[in-house]
Amino acid sequence: MKATELRGKDAAGLNQELSELLKAQFGLRMQKATQQLQNTSQLKKVRRDIARVRTVMGEKGSQK
Repeated sequence: MKATELRGKDAAGLNQELSELLKAQFGLRMQKATQQLQNTSQLKKVRRDIARVRTVMGEKGSQK
């Protein structure tokens, strides 16, 4: 997900996106621990998406 798409969402949408990404990250970590994860690059993508969401949330918080 791109930062421009995230900037169009409101705070509730960002919180929902963040919780979904955190759940996805947890699931991927569990798959990695049990050696069931095929595509390890998914971890990196999810981690960066989480950082993007948190960055946009910080930007919106500092604008007010």
